[in-house]
Amino acid sequence: MGMKYTVRQVAEMSGISTRTLRYYDQIGLLKPSEYTGSGYRIYKDRDIDRLQQILLYRSMELKLEEIRSILDDPEFNTLQALEEHYQKLQAEQEKTKILLATVGKTIQHTKGEIEMSAEEKFEGFKKAKIEENERKYGEEIREKYGEKTIDASNRKYMNLSKADFDKMQSIEDELFSKLEQLSETKDIESPFAREVYELHKEWLMYSWTNYSAEAHRGLAQMYVYDERFAKYYNARAGKEVVSLLRDSIERNAED
Repeated sequence: MGMKYTVRQVAEMSGISTRTLRYYDQIGLLKPSEYTGSGYRIYKDRDIDRLQQILLYRSMELKLEEIRSILDDPEFNTLQALEEHYQKLQAEQEKTKILLATVGKTIQHTKGEIEMSAEEKFEGFKKAKIEENERKYGEEIREKYGEKTIDASNRKYMNLSKADFDKMQSIEDELFSKLEQLSETKDIESPFAREVYELHKEWLMYSWTNYSAEAHRGLAQMYVYDERFAKYYNARAGKEVVSLLRDSIERNAED
């Protein structure tokens, strides 16, 4: 027959509020199996299983409407979803391990217990950046540019010296400064647009193994159409600049 749980019991075991559970019921995301004559919600084991899936997908930052669509899809495979989530958690754990090792060494170095080279200080951060990019954009960029190209790019990035890494950061800072100036006029014919293109190309070549104007234009289009890229550029600039970046690259890119 299985267990039955009240809304309060489910809230206590899951760590989410009774108000949230009521909201999930209202939007059809998690409807209890039964309602008592007094209108109280009664949850069964299958409801608990569904709630676990909801919380897993929430931890992956999916929207509630997306989660509902996934779970209500007749093709939805619970085991496959759990395995995919397990792999993502492992990737996150690996990234955290790398950062912990770097921070731990830095603490020892600061205490004077060990010597730490400049390269060691930022190696963990480079690895973490690659892990983050793989998690966010890996599927799209590998499909677009191919496994070998992306792997070669990652290797080049990992082999950057401290000086090159710092230079890459300063180029990106200058790029945003030029985008700020370009945003005042939005004149793609202006020298600022050319400088934006040149700076972005210079920044890319710290990780790209060879330059292609076509690939550069394709990447610029992805910046505009993929909200994750667009959000990064626009949020950092404090205004809409990603389309100006794309237009500057479109106009000036050449092999």
